[in-house]
Amino acid sequence: MELSYQFLSELPAVAQSLISFGKNYTIWAFYGEMGIGKTTLIREIVKQFGSTVEVTSPSFSIINEYPLKNESSIFHFDFYRLHQLTELFEIGFNEYLNQHNRCLIEWPEIAEPFLSDFQILKIYMTFLPNEKRLLTLHV
Repeated sequence: MELSYQFLSELPAVAQSLISFGKNYTIWAFYGEMGIGKTTLIREIVKQFGSTVEVTSPSFSIINEYPLKNESSIFHFDFYRLHQLTELFEIGFNEYLNQHNRCLIEWPEIAEPFLSDFQILKIYMTFLPNEKRLLTLHV
């Protein structure tokens, strides 16, 4: 499946489409270059899931948790600064994956050995001309 958007005002509809398409997947991996808008898109997705917590980039904290009204949570990971697989062990990444809460992962490449046992929604974000973004979804 592919989605594209140009303006921030389109993000609520894009997020709803992603939620509908990915409803059976708890792990969503976001691929794309720096500045493509991964965190901005995740902010809207978390909002659409009903969290009232402000979404910020977990670039330095590595992980942010956003509680939902149904007593579950969304975990938002940013692995940009990680360089070794052992760092994932240190933050308990495997335990997060097994909690059955939704995990939204930016820069997931380093985590792929952990993710191979799970069904994942992979979201590839690329730039198009005229400041458009293309999302290509793979399961």
